[in-house]
Amino acid sequence: MSTGRSSKQYEVAQVATDILSEFLEVAFHCILYVREIYPNTVFERCRKYNVPVQMCCHPDVKQYIVDVIQSLKPILDKQQVDKIALVILAADQNPVEKFVFDITPVSNPTLSEDTYLLRLEQALRAFLLKLNICDASLQVLPEDCTWAVQVHTENAALLGIEEQQILQEFPWIEADESQVKVENAKLVPLKAMTSPIMKMQLYIEEKSPKT
Repeated sequence: MSTGRSSKQYEVAQVATDILSEFLEVAFHCILYVREIYPNTVFERCRKYNVPVQMCCHPDVKQYIVDVIQSLKPILDKQQVDKIALVILAADQNPVEKFVFDITPVSNPTLSEDTYLLRLEQALRAFLLKLNICDASLQVLPEDCTWAVQVHTENAALLGIEEQQILQEFPWIEADESQVKVENAKLVPLKAMTSPIMKMQLYIEEKSPKT
């Protein structure tokens, strides 16, 4: 008896990966703008999911985010990702904020209840609206912050990441323990959603105080 996913389920899983990938790309830009990691002048106003968002125009930043997302697609397809986090680091490279996208796999993904993905789009719109105003719930960041993306995944997914690195020449390295845990973290929940093709919650771990 086969225990694998049917071809239909695999197609739906790929749709979910494409949607999640597009959303994460927009969300990363939104976080960088809202938390003022770069000057406002390098962002341009766009609309995504019918929500006004700011997207960074700097070619290196844009390409880096694209490369990050593309390198994750193979393990997203296989539902091997637990969490994806955009981490804001102080000048000493210790994390002061961690935006965590906690992803729960759906065992039998289906589009039957949301054929045109309208409800999913509404849910993702709500995530972006929360991100747009999250600075009101957070302390001001220290100067000279940088950022990184961390992926929490199953051990079995490491091989897939390494293979993708070779193909794309985009290196992932194991995160230093000091950059994974936010000290004295305060949890700031933003949004959660459940749909027939994906489940996700978004929250922030904020160091308190930051200085």
